[in-house]
Parts: sequence; structure tokens; C-alpha cells
Amino acid sequence: MNFGLFKSAKKKHLSFSALKQAISLHFHAIKDSRVQGKCDYSQHDVLMSAFACMYFQDPSLSEFQKQMEEEQNQNNLRTLFNVEKIPKNSQLRDILDLIPSKTFAPAFKDLFERLRRHKHLEEYAILPNTLLCVIDGTQYYSSKQIHCDCCLHKEHRTGEITYSHAVLQGAIMHPDKKQVLPVMPEAIQNTDGTKKQDCESNAAKRFIANLKKAHPRQGFMICGDGLMSHQPMIEDIIEEMMHYLLVAKPGDHTYLFEWLEAFSELPSMDWIDEKGHQHHYRWKNNVPLHGEKNAIEVNFFEYTLTNTAGKIIYRNSWVTDIKISEHNIQTMTQAGRCRWKIENECFNTLKNQGYHIEHNYGHGKKHLSFNMYLLTLLAFYFHQIFELTDGAYQACRKKFGSKKLMWEKFRGVITFFVMDSWEHLMDFLLYRDDYEEMRPVKIRK
Repeated sequence: MNFGLFKSAKKKHLSFSALKQAISLHFHAIKDSRVQGKCDYSQHDVLMSAFACMYFQDPSLSEFQKQMEEEQNQNNLRTLFNVEKIPKNSQLRDILDLIPSKTFAPAFKDLFERLRRHKHLEEYAILPNTLLCVIDGTQYYSSKQIHCDCCLHKEHRTGEITYSHAVLQGAIMHPDKKQVLPVMPEAIQNTDGTKKQDCESNAAKRFIANLKKAHPRQGFMICGDGLMSHQPMIEDIIEEMMHYLLVAKPGDHTYLFEWLEAFSELPSMDWIDEKGHQHHYRWKNNVPLHGEKNAIEVNFFEYTLTNTAGKIIYRNSWVTDIKISEHNIQTMTQAGRCRWKIENECFNTLKNQGYHIEHNYGHGKKHLSFNMYLLTLLAFYFHQIFELTDGAYQACRKKFGSKKLMWEKFRGVITFFVMDSWEHLMDFLLYRDDYEEMRPVKIRK
């Protein structure tokens, strides 16, 4: 058997076993509000079962493993996730609905700190000791019938109402790194006693404060879209001792662009790449954000990409507190353009590449909907860490070519085989012929 071949390429502190143990401890630490003598399933088993479904991107995983337990007196939820008793789906949803979503925050902090302590975040630094944290909002639940007190609502002209759940998500990223590392998000939701609906901007303010509280010694640069580039948001970011890099477009900042147009020429830089595309940069420091007396001064820069036919194929502009010069304009532009990754590498992956983030697991009355989002995000976080650090996982990705096919293979194996560990499962897929010759496996009848 070839198990252990990738041991040197794997980080013990970031292995599946280490991360699973860490998240298990966090789940054990969450206070159980139920009457203990009347509980059929432990809260830990409920959380771990739900997490396992998200990890293997299979909403039906627990049912299959329950059947395996009945037939073989063993199952992969027990061997891989330490689940002693698999809950039924209805009971799983009922129990998850009772758990306050904020109790998941320590798990996200733990994963972040593990990466930081062992220097993995250093390669993500956009500036010394400064990580680029891109923020954006997304909707993950929508219904015209089922809703709760926390739901956002939109009334249409017909009188029909659409209810939804949304989230302000943040993720650590770098222009040169494909993997994005999510942090604890902030729910965009209504609360008791509040008549005005919650919004993305208010959620962003709460997110920024919570991010600083969770990681007080870490420097951050908050990167957001044009919705964020207004003075109150910028002042909140500065108050938390963070940098900002926010999209600023002419339609949203008329005074700023008129002020810039008053100059006959701005500092600029051009270069032509090997494809013949022209990259044009221009900037101006100490620019008033708006025309009021209390206007904050920002540093502005703009980037335009033109093809060989003279057609503009990309243009954008940003404001920041970092002083812009010819020495950092390209780095700052790459950081600004990096914002698309939260949509492509995070939201699109969660919605369209097997994670079932918009799957209706049941709405619940309190926390179920957001808790399922958080468990899915934690599973995604595990996978991103493995893509970054685990040689065996990287070898599986290379062997099967796509994430979709790889996870189909993983799910196929655990449907019929009971595996001793996640490492054995990866080894089995990489070297199945050798594995079958040397180690018998249990197969469902």
C-alpha cells in the first residue's frame, strides 16, 4: 500500500485528522439548550453529521450511512467524523435550528489562526502584515411562502412578497493565489424590535468590527465594491485600524471625478504586454471624496486595459488610504481586480460546484438556514486548506481533473466501503489496485 507517500507534503497541524479534532472540540463546547435526559441524539453528533454532509457535498449522506450501519454495524460517519449515533434528517434539522449561529465563530477563528501560526498566511500578505479581505453580499435562500422573523422581504408591484436570507461574506485572497480563505460571515437579517430592514452596508460595518475583534493583531485591507466607498464606511474601517481599497465609479462619485477632470494631466504609467495589450494607469493622491465641508481625503487610481484593436476591454477605478506611486500602482491594481475571486472562487463554487449552498434543507424558525450555510462554508474552508497544503489531496485533484469528478469518486467509495480514515480514503483512490490487494474492505450487500 502506498499510504504515507505524501506525508512530507502534508502539514500535521492542517491534516484532516487535526482539523476534524479541532472542529469536534468546538462543537462539544457549544452549550446544549435541550433537557439532557430527554435527548435521543447528542448535539455533537448532529453538528458532525450535518458537517459531514456538507464536507462530502451530499445532502443524503447520513441516510446512506444509516443503512450501512444497519447492515454492517459500522459506517463512515463514525470512522471519519466520530459520530456515535446518526440522527434522522427531521431531528437533525430541529436540533440545528436551536443552535445560535454566533457559536460557530470560534471554529472559523481557529482555522485562520492555524494558518497564521504556521506561516501559511505570509504568502497572502498584500502589504507587510496586511491581508486582503474581500467582502461582498450574496443571497442563499429565497421563497414566496416560507419565511421567519429574520427574513428580508421584498414586495413586488403585484403585491406578492419574496422572502430571503442573505449574508455579507469576507474571504482572504491574493492575486497570485487561487485558494480563497473564508472568515466568519455576517448575516444580513432583520432583528426583533427593528422596523427598518437590515442591509449590506450595515452588515459590513458589523463584519469589520467582528473581524478586528477576532484577529486584533492582524492587519487587514478591506476590499469592496462601489456600495462601500462612502465616507461612513471608510471612517469605520479606519477606526478599526484597517486599510481600505474600494471601487469608486463616476456615477457614484460625481464630485470626485469632476475634481480630477479639472487637472490637465494626472500622474500615469503605461506598458504593453506580450499580446500587444496596453495597460494604462493613472492616479492622484489626497483627493476629496465628495463636495461637503467634512469630506475625507482619499487616494484615487484608475486602470484601463486596451486590446490591439484599440477597444477597451476592462476599466475600473478605486479609492484607498495607501499612497499611490509608480512603485505600487500595479500591485494595488492587481489587488483591486482580485475582488472578482469572491464571486468566482467562493460564491460560484458554493452555488454551482457541488456544495448545494442554495439547497433547501428546511427553513426552520430560528437558526437552521444560516447554520447550514455556515457548515457548508466550514467544509469549503477545509477543502481550500487541503488544496493549499495537502499533497495527497492535490494528487487526487490532479488525477481526476475536476472537483466534481473527484467528489463523485469520494462519495462512490464511502457508499460501498467503510474507510478507517480520510487519509486511507485518498490513498484508496490514488492507488486502488495496490490497496485492494493488500487490505480487504467491507462492501454493502
